[in-house]
Amino acid sequence: MSTASVATEPAAPSADDALTTTIAALDSAVFDAFNRCAAPDQLARHASYFDDDVEFYHDNGGVTWNRDDMLANTAKYACGNFRRELVPGTLRVFPVRDFGAIAQGTHRFCQFATGECDGLADFTMIWREQAGTWQITRVLSYGHRAAANANAP
Repeated sequence: MSTASVATEPAAPSADDALTTTIAALDSAVFDAFNRCAAPDQLARHASYFDDDVEFYHDNGGVTWNRDDMLANTAKYACGNFRRELVPGTLRVFPVRDFGAIAQGTHRFCQFATGECDGLADFTMIWREQAGTWQITRVLSYGHRAAANANAP
């Protein structure tokens, strides 16, 4: 009796795979702008990814209740000081029916002055899709900690 192998077509991406791809691209874009937010046009680009009424919960910094206050904090504390990198393999995306998606992951923060990536934190972001446009409505940034090997890929 011979064993025949059958070639199969790769499975078509599922709706969840497509959603993960979309959210991963959005995460990359929002933080590309964040990482260059010392330039006013990049801060404005970063802002465009957030709903006017975004709520931002930061375990060390407290809560901001709208985009203007969140951006004021970003400009004051982050822009020109450090960049954010998504830790590879940590992004998880969950669909929210008739709304958008939840994104969770871990990110590290790298100082521009030294190049050292000395901080880690976990995040959860709620993305809303309306008429093909995605915006962040809620952000949780928590579990901030020193990173033992944060410079490692």
